[in-house]
Amino acid sequence: MPRTSDAVARGNGRRRPTLRMVAELAGVSTATVSYVFSGRSGSDGPGVAEETAKRVLDAAERLNYRPNSAARAMRTGRSGMVQLSLHMLSDPWSLAVADAVNAEANRHGLTTLILADGDWHTALDRVESDVAYLDAAGADGDARVKLADLVDRGQRLVVFSETLEPEGYDVIRSDAIPGCYLAMDHLLERHTAIGCLAAAGAVAGAERGVTRVTPYLERMREHGLRADPRWTAAFADTQASAFSAAVELLSAPERPTAIYATTDFAAIAAINAAHMLGLRVPHDVAVVGVGNTPDARLVAPTLTTVGPTDFYDRQARIIVGRALDPEPSGGQLHEFPWSLFPGASTDLDAPPAARRPA
Repeated sequence: MPRTSDAVARGNGRRRPTLRMVAELAGVSTATVSYVFSGRSGSDGPGVAEETAKRVLDAAERLNYRPNSAARAMRTGRSGMVQLSLHMLSDPWSLAVADAVNAEANRHGLTTLILADGDWHTALDRVESDVAYLDAAGADGDARVKLADLVDRGQRLVVFSETLEPEGYDVIRSDAIPGCYLAMDHLLERHTAIGCLAAAGAVAGAERGVTRVTPYLERMREHGLRADPRWTAAFADTQASAFSAAVELLSAPERPTAIYATTDFAAIAAINAAHMLGLRVPHDVAVVGVGNTPDARLVAPTLTTVGPTDFYDRQARIIVGRALDPEPSGGQLHEFPWSLFPGASTDLDAPPAARRPA
């Protein structure tokens, strides 16, 4: 039998507890301890009984023992790390992604690391991970070459993209454009004077291709309404910029009676701007956002938004699932269709608005 008091004393001293100390306290071999911490004990493997595994884990807890992650990575080929490359950490969308993945990773004993560096290729090259998630990898030739390079070196990837196809990595596809049309259709049921609060890139890009501004321009034209250029306000990728743009839009002498915002965080900024200007939402101005983020239900009034159903938890399960897969996947496409989620920021009970001449 192990000399329990000696093992515990050594574990509680200044010396860092070792795998051998855990083995002594549990009365097993170091090989058994290693086997347990590899995650193959009990029903997951034939070598260690559940009672023995519990004794090992209890001993580790008493000694405050933590497995050496570098040694585990060399032994198992796993780092226990999930990396998230999020290009805008202040966006409620990014925060919701991080929260959901972190919760799912914790359930499986994995650690989440957030990369705020836009140079995701260099960051992923320097830090080992069992899977990496990219929310803004890009779709140009350079991005495709970098993705292929990481795949060739064995990096498991999950990429959020509306255009990329799986090429050795998983693709999360959640096409916003159909949802944006739903948002505009919803506003057009009651309003004709609709403004657009959009990211600067989406405003400029609408002249060359389809962006989240396109549904606004097309639906206004289809309804015989003029999209007044003064009612399109562009913002940079910050909440402060979105707030300033919303204040300018709502301060116009002939302001719109509704705002179509191309992100939820911009829509929330518009609600806050309306409050500051003494405008009632939705009575004086209705607001709809894009994304279906958790924050949409926390703002007052609650935000009407469009987005996929149960997106964050389902995506988290895909990401963490790839980290846990025994063999790398050839890559799959995961599609998330969008729906409208009515909130109190649009006035569903008001009588139809009188149409203004084009």
